Amino acid sequence: MKKNGFTLIEMLVVMLVITVLLLITIPNVLKHNSAIHSKGCDALVKTVQAQVQVYKIENQDRTPTIDQLKTEGYLKEDPTCAGGKSIVISTDGEVQVAQP
Repeated sequence: MKKNGFTLIEMLVVMLVITVLLLITIPNVLKHNSAIHSKGCDALVKTVQAQVQVYKIENQDRTPTIDQLKTEGYLKEDPTCAGGKSIVISTDGEVQVAQP
């Protein structure tokens, strides 16, 4: 009677291959983690800057605050970057990451 299935050796070889692939992949992902967060924060700043410009066009060139952008529907939530860094709008309408 022939049984279909994998032997213990075949299973161990498959596990070894998966382990090697994980050992190669995980360090590369972790190495690029800070660059990913930085690019995401830059994109968020540009998005908020665009919303500030739209607000200024629709409201006689007045510079909004983050709260005004949220309450009037320009932003859905407080814009924060990775690590809890908040985004601020200067009096001239320039959007930047708040310095601690």
